[in-house]
Amino acid sequence: MKYLALLITLVSINFIQKTDKLTGRYNYLIEDYGLYVQKDKITFKDSVFIFDNKYMPKGKISYGNVILLENFINTDLIISISKDQIKKDTIQFYIHDKSGGGNYLDISSGKGKLIRIK
Repeated sequence: MKYLALLITLVSINFIQKTDKLTGRYNYLIEDYGLYVQKDKITFKDSVFIFDNKYMPKGKISYGNVILLENFINTDLIISISKDQIKKDTIQFYIHDKSGGGNYLDISSGKGKLIRIK
């Protein structure tokens, strides 16, 4: 009986907890000399993102303590987003370059914003 109650409790907790994921369509802007320049539109679905520009590659989203967008524009760039930004309409992000060596997530090579399209 104790095990049944424990099992029901664990299953109900699992259903209550949801992983926040990026969804929807956004404009993405890159900061360039203090000004934000709009580059393209991007669509998030589950654990992938797709640019409107058909020549840009699909990318993969990794959810953890920090959300990482891998394969952003090219294979060397990674975007990091703080988890608390997901629910906002304007999301701040930082650009990291894998080719920089070392722990590349500690060094930001740029920043930008994602603005939700409604």
